[in-house]
Amino acid sequence: MILGLDISTSITGITVLNEDGTILHNEAINLTSKKLESILQKAEVVKKRLTELKYLYNINKIYIEQSLNAFRPGLSSAQVILTLGKFNGIISWICYEVFGKEPQYIGSTTARKELGIKVERGASAKDVVLKHVLDTVPSFKVEYTPAGNPKAGAYDRADSYVIAKAGYLQCQKQKS
Repeated sequence: MILGLDISTSITGITVLNEDGTILHNEAINLTSKKLESILQKAEVVKKRLTELKYLYNINKIYIEQSLNAFRPGLSSAQVILTLGKFNGIISWICYEVFGKEPQYIGSTTARKELGIKVERGASAKDVVLKHVLDTVPSFKVEYTPAGNPKAGAYDRADSYVIAKAGYLQCQKQKS
């Protein structure tokens, strides 16, 4: 089984796929609680959930969305990139510790390309990914706010699915 993670200090998406690439588990962990003041406290919440999943599923591959590695003016500050990189590293270590397997990293652009998701210039990648997953995965459901926007965690769940599915497709290519 494959574990796919979309790691963020605000909401972390988790997907588990079975051997035929279908979703067994898909969730978002909201880490925005005021009680979680540090990235280590947030990492502890993720570790607890991953440990629970270890006993539910026989995870043999772990794929994590590669963290941003370059500053892009207007999108993320250097401090945000550093914090996300730290958190990504902590969760990567936790995956190794919990599952005994080294995670593999897939860039978001590579993952989307693997699934045939094209984001036109100027379009929101998050919206395009969510629409693709909703259109192609019947079991993937999203709740909406009264204003018609996806509820918190929907984008993260979709992103973790795309990472997991891209990992699954890469595994299939290696087998053949």
